[in-house]
Amino acid sequence: MARRDSLPPLNPTRAFEATGRLLSISKAADELAVTPAAVSRQVRALEDFLKAPLFERVRGGLVLTAVGARYLSELMPLFATLREATEAIVSGSQSNNVLRIRSPATFAVRWLIPRLASFHRLNQNIDVQLTTSSAPLNFALEDIDAGIQLGDGDWPGMNTQRLIPNELVPVAAPMLTLKRPRQLESQTLLHSLARADDWGLWLAAAGVSRINALRGMRYETSLLAYQAAIEGHGVAIAQKALVEKDLADGTLVIPFGPTLDRGAYTYYFAWPSGKRQTAALRAFREWLATVVQS
Repeated sequence: MARRDSLPPLNPTRAFEATGRLLSISKAADELAVTPAAVSRQVRALEDFLKAPLFERVRGGLVLTAVGARYLSELMPLFATLREATEAIVSGSQSNNVLRIRSPATFAVRWLIPRLASFHRLNQNIDVQLTTSSAPLNFALEDIDAGIQLGDGDWPGMNTQRLIPNELVPVAAPMLTLKRPRQLESQTLLHSLARADDWGLWLAAAGVSRINALRGMRYETSLLAYQAAIEGHGVAIAQKALVEKDLADGTLVIPFGPTLDRGAYTYYFAWPSGKRQTAALRAFREWLATVVQS
């Protein structure tokens, strides 16, 4: 006998999609602006409708069952499409002209923001909304259209476009008057927590084995480490493309080589694959390609 209706009830399905995506009833409740008890009832109602368990309730949280994981993977793109279609109607044509991008703070401040004015001059109808974080990009959980990420560029579910070369060089204030790598033994090494291996990689490339690559001062971002170097607090290991202005105006110098090129491990512009690209995203990608080549 044919089932009376193969479409699931919308509110329970919406509650399951949020709970499964966040793996938390309380977080789903916050997102949907309802109580956790209401979310639990809705999820149970969907399980009753499907006649299949969607979650296992384990100590400390929820785990999707095989059925739940498969169902969630099918629902998430449908809900994303539904949100996009709704926003397009509610916001009119303006929704296509908003581009939400996330970037690591150092890259945003030292490379992207100084160049954004040229994008705005060429695309005055596109509103770029830029946020910063060093966390890995997750387009399923974040309300962003694209992002910038450091790595090898081979990330599942993402298209990528390579940006700057990742060339590592030591940098210091000119007052330190350094001439040879072995002088680093008497200097404070300035580290970024987000790039903890850089000093070790550079020292190995320079053939310097007597220096402990882990000693020195640690900062949350390279941005802070570069500023500490400018203030004369020690020697930072820098991505050359991100300190170009400081090198040009003399607030930082490269006291000695070598330059270590990390090759494919660098910054990439990334956006979700399998999703329709807006005109704003295409325009930004084309602008980035032009800027990188210049």
